[in-house]
Amino acid sequence: MERLGVFLCSGCGIGEALKLEGLTAIAEELGAAACRTHPCLCSPEGAAEVRAALDDGTVGGALVAACSARAKVEAFAFDPTRHAVERVSLREQVVWSHPAGDEDTQALAEDLLRMGYARLAKAGAAKPLAEAIERTVLVVGGGLAGLTAARTAADLGHPVVVVEKAAAAGGSLAALAEVVPAGPPYDTLHANPLPGLIAELTANDGVRIFTGSTVASITGQPGQFHVTLATPAGEVALTAGAIVQATGSRPYDATRLGHLGYGASPNVVTAAELDAMLAAGGLKRPSDGAVPRRIVFIQCAGSRDPDHLPYCSADCCSATLRQIATIHHSHPEVETAVVYRDIRTPGQLERFFLAVQQQPGSLFLRGEVASVSGNGRLEVALRDTALGGDAALEADLVVLALGLVPNSADGEAIRIHSDAVRRAEKGESETQREEARKVAAQYASHQGTEILHLDYRQGPDLPALRYGFPDSHFICFPYETRRTGIYAAGTVHAPMDAAAAAEDGAGAAMKAVQCIVAAERGEAVHPRAGDITVPDFFLQRCTQCKRCTEECPFGTLNEDEKGTPQLNALRCRRCGICMGACPERIISFPDYSVDAVAGMIKAMSVPEEVEEKPRILALMCENDALPALDAAATLRRGWNPWVRVIPIRCLGSTNIVWIADSLSRGIDGVILIGCKSGDDYQCHYVRGSQLAQTRLGNVQETLQRLALEPERIRVVELAHDEFARVPEVLDEFAATIEGLGPNPMKGF
Repeated sequence: MERLGVFLCSGCGIGEALKLEGLTAIAEELGAAACRTHPCLCSPEGAAEVRAALDDGTVGGALVAACSARAKVEAFAFDPTRHAVERVSLREQVVWSHPAGDEDTQALAEDLLRMGYARLAKAGAAKPLAEAIERTVLVVGGGLAGLTAARTAADLGHPVVVVEKAAAAGGSLAALAEVVPAGPPYDTLHANPLPGLIAELTANDGVRIFTGSTVASITGQPGQFHVTLATPAGEVALTAGAIVQATGSRPYDATRLGHLGYGASPNVVTAAELDAMLAAGGLKRPSDGAVPRRIVFIQCAGSRDPDHLPYCSADCCSATLRQIATIHHSHPEVETAVVYRDIRTPGQLERFFLAVQQQPGSLFLRGEVASVSGNGRLEVALRDTALGGDAALEADLVVLALGLVPNSADGEAIRIHSDAVRRAEKGESETQREEARKVAAQYASHQGTEILHLDYRQGPDLPALRYGFPDSHFICFPYETRRTGIYAAGTVHAPMDAAAAAEDGAGAAMKAVQCIVAAERGEAVHPRAGDITVPDFFLQRCTQCKRCTEECPFGTLNEDEKGTPQLNALRCRRCGICMGACPERIISFPDYSVDAVAGMIKAMSVPEEVEEKPRILALMCENDALPALDAAATLRRGWNPWVRVIPIRCLGSTNIVWIADSLSRGIDGVILIGCKSGDDYQCHYVRGSQLAQTRLGNVQETLQRLALEPERIRVVELAHDEFARVPEVLDEFAATIEGLGPNPMKGF
């Protein structure tokens, strides 16, 4: 890009801490078409000066050297389709974190200015997507979550299509007359809202409901999903802008719980079977049709059990309380006993629990069930009761409150996957852990449970991840999945009760609508919301290595028969992981490319060995590491002045050439800092940090062969709130580099 302008801010202490004439000299040395200084560049007058220079053609691109790119975003929001603008953080990365007037502080500011200018020189204006976007929301699943999603999307003015596999909408709650209270009064059952919700949607001209139907195939991308339904009347083709998957769950296979008597006695039933019995109008013991005198409910049957479902299914406790309240209403003479480890009724549901407890004939016992034996009259053997020791209960009917298995995964696959995850975490050797990881990866996929039938290179459905649920980044984006524009809701998303499922459906619908609006604007969705840039693939140099298609976490890329990547731009989250994966460096964004970052590295000043001032490159993720660095600077926490920070979109976007360029230039150390990986805290782009660890591990092996210390490269994971740790990490790495001595390639 030609005719670049540099705009320096002297406010927020910048003018007092730095020699601005030195920065102006750097701008002139770089050939800037204009270099202006303003006492408050983020003020309306200051921002107007930058905008005027861009609009009248004085400069074609602007380098704003002021505060962090995360600050004053609205003040420096210029049209990216007309002008390229880069930000340099003189405030946070220089004057708030380093001594005023120090020569190293001045050198740091001058380096950042050179690096920002180099990046701007490689940037170009964004080309917005101009695509025809469909506004229809497709809801797959007609239970409470799906129907609530349909109503929410319809209320927001979007056409809705609901696809339900069963002959009628309503899901597992459809046959119930009364449900657990979702609002006041909380001490009694409420009328089932589903019939009214179904009637409302049926009467809505903007909502089409296909029952007895399934999804045959889905191709395309957000705003342009081409869907084929298999209906009783034949195939139906339609286009959708976004998708909500609310396909629910099913009870865990009770036949795997032999010690609880299921299958050995007809008088041991599941909670779902009891619901069917109550809905049919009769409480009967299956063996003889008599009304049972005592019913024992066994909680966590198959849940919270490392040999079955390791997780709490969230709905079982409230469902059992609902069944007891129903039984006591119609059969007050029947005794009920609940054997539990914990009763989990959060929030206002505690009032419902207390009301059920106070009903005559209602008993709650804390303990674990060792076995259920007998055929007619049953004996429930207990251990570890609240009173200590063992005990036994007699029962006419035993009800198993089974855990929930998402319909997107196979229960046995979940069990094998969970066991493999445990072995991967606790294996005695790396070989054992690696074998367990391979098993976990194998069973973290669909085992004949496909629902959406996506035409994606990375599989026909949402990935079945931990425990079979399709989460993406559950901390920051709770409705998100790893397929852009497809949102999970209800118990296919996570274990939850009915009230939470309804809320989940509404939230997923709002995210679906948000995605459609973003697609209409050509913008990315979270976490780079509003980004209109898309990657460009210079396919003439593509070697069909497939690394970009394999490593993209979101299924953005398909392949042709030769393995050439096929971009679906509206699926793209703009993370740059494909850019980091590509060994031929053919993938770039208008404002983020391998070449641009390489130019920044080349623009750094590298002192001679005799100066004893090492140079350290810090590639820092914009989602966690950079905000943590800014927070540390706000608290005036300083760090080593040898460090030069380059913000990157994700650690996974790191291309190995950046490391090679750094070391060949004589830079003494490279540190990458990004999001924490794993299930407890996820990388914003799912596995960027993990990919960086793998790639850098290979580089470190190469360094050893070249007689360079592998300690010169380090990958660090930290969370957004660990701002106090960032300066410590940088200082400790600087101390390590000083101990290693200068890069042997310095000066070559």
